[in-house]
Amino acid sequence: MSTINPPKALLFDVFGTLVDWRTTVTHTLSTQAALALNSPSASVPTSVRLFASTISWPDFAQEWRDTYKTFTASQSSPSKKAQKNAFKTVDQHHHDSLVRLLAEHNLTGLWSADQLHAIAQIWHFIDPWLDTSPALHDLSKSFVLCTLSNGNVALLRDLAAHADLPFSRTLSSEHFGAYKPSPLVYNGAAEHLGLRNDQCALVAAHLGDLKAARDCGYQTIYVERLDEEDWEVEEVMAAKREGWVDMWIGLDDQKMSLGGLAEVRGRFAVGSGYVGGRGWGGLADQVKA
Repeated sequence: MSTINPPKALLFDVFGTLVDWRTTVTHTLSTQAALALNSPSASVPTSVRLFASTISWPDFAQEWRDTYKTFTASQSSPSKKAQKNAFKTVDQHHHDSLVRLLAEHNLTGLWSADQLHAIAQIWHFIDPWLDTSPALHDLSKSFVLCTLSNGNVALLRDLAAHADLPFSRTLSSEHFGAYKPSPLVYNGAAEHLGLRNDQCALVAAHLGDLKAARDCGYQTIYVERLDEEDWEVEEVMAAKREGWVDMWIGLDDQKMSLGGLAEVRGRFAVGSGYVGGRGWGGLADQVKA
């Protein structure tokens, strides 16, 4: 990545990169559990009340998120048989996995079917990291901004509206019948935008996602978020030494710029509110030209 050959489009992973799923999901689970347990009209079984009183909702939220990772990884290389069947969306997975996890934790009956559906929909309304919306608004002046997420289209559109994310395109794995890290997703997204792969940059907080995009010819921007990286420390350090990430925004880099995407904005010299980092003078004009 350079000022001579900047990307024309920035494609964004969403969960963890742009939005803080952990805080919102944990808060929703704990709040809804308290409401159910304290409701005079709810008939929660005594055994369920007992287990609910000892559950760690932050741990439960992480388990729920981990089922998503397992699910999407299993569908990243769909078999011919699977391709003939209906594509299972992340919305469907979130509901089914919530029901399964509750059963595993002896919590079946804590919520009604309607309440379960509403809770599973919380992934449509995750709050963003504080730096996300302001930085995206500035970056949208110079780049095509696009989602490239495993979330389904309806989910991503709701998230964009809820969090004020100014995307010009909404692209989802749902469009391509496979989940990241399948090359079908990265190649299909570039084709959809009418761009070469090397004219696209993926912005993500997960090196596995970036590595797959890099293997497809994308430029790559790593925005580290607290507790989001799945790779071990040794793998992360090796990736940094090898240099295949074009722009690396570590947590230490974000202290002066007030957040990960604010640092990205600053390195691209876009917007007037940036403090800290290393600007790339003239890039905005080059992209527009």
